[in-house]
Amino acid sequence: MRILGIDPGLRTLGWGVIESNGSRLSHVANGHCTSDGDDLGERLLSLHNQVTEIIEAYAPDQAAIEQTFVNKDGAGTLKLGQARGVALLTLAKAGLPVGEYAPNRVKKTVVGVGHAEKEQVLHMVKLQLPGCEPKGPDAADALAIAICHAYYGGTQQRQLKEKRA
Repeated sequence: MRILGIDPGLRTLGWGVIESNGSRLSHVANGHCTSDGDDLGERLLSLHNQVTEIIEAYAPDQAAIEQTFVNKDGAGTLKLGQARGVALLTLAKAGLPVGEYAPNRVKKTVVGVGHAEKEQVLHMVKLQLPGCEPKGPDAADALAIAICHAYYGGTQQRQLKEKRA
């Protein structure tokens, strides 16, 4: 199964693609999308176009994205939510099933500690995906999100379906 992980952000959206074959994981690609444009609409459209190109280039089977957390800056949280919404819409438009994971769950899965630092996440991503060189902290986080989905994706989606029925 090929998984696209996304770490949403308005300025920089991190992405990472991995292959999951049972418990064996391998790195495919990673990077970041930087929004272009003068106003919010243009920046969001820029992110949509870049994520669409990634989906076309790497043909993932599933996707995973980090859930939004609320911080002290309400305006910043709203902008993050808008970037996340564009990413979710782009994934849905491509017909990809999407898993959503809380930041602490991703860190606990990859590092073993729910409040791990960025450096710890980067280190563990490199250990779990030999030969991988993330193109920045956002790309490393996106790869960690994809790793989390590789472990929980199947059971997570079954649970969501059971709750909706």
